[in-house]
Amino acid sequence: MVFVGLASAPAGSAMHFRKRLYATVRKRNMRRKEKQITDRKEIDAIIHASLVCRMAMARENKPYLVPLSFGYDGSAIYLHTAAEGHKIDYIEANPNVCVEFEHQVQVLEDDNQACKWSFRFQSVIGFGTIRELVDPSRKEQGLNHIMKHYSHKEWSFNLKAVAKTRVWKIDIHSLQGKRSI
Repeated sequence: MVFVGLASAPAGSAMHFRKRLYATVRKRNMRRKEKQITDRKEIDAIIHASLVCRMAMARENKPYLVPLSFGYDGSAIYLHTAAEGHKIDYIEANPNVCVEFEHQVQVLEDDNQACKWSFRFQSVIGFGTIRELVDPSRKEQGLNHIMKHYSHKEWSFNLKAVAKTRVWKIDIHSLQGKRSI
């Protein structure tokens, strides 16, 4: 697991809580080491090649998972939402999120044995903290990260549309890659 940005934090602070949470996650090693991806460049390549980011959240012990369009700058994930909805309710209740990306997914069939069916894939799981970007120039930067992911070019945005759009940044704390090829 690749951990980023876990600086020391005062006891009782939100960062201290996150450090404890991610230290707990870090204790769990991948069972199938031969499938683990540790090279950060390879992990980044999987994220860049993915079409969808799935974000998992929790509120009052109830999980919520949504597929989203996204942008990635190498250290953070960018998302956009409407002004209100389930995602907003969950984010406001708990900014700790888990994200998942997948690439090159393929079903491997076996004509004779059901238990020999499998998948070929590359995936990345990440943990982080989500926060809203409210400054108009930061929102536009976030939206450009999203658009660059799909179009590979810079865009200019209508300021009225940007004002109505909520833009979010997930500061990534850890990433772990896995493959079955």
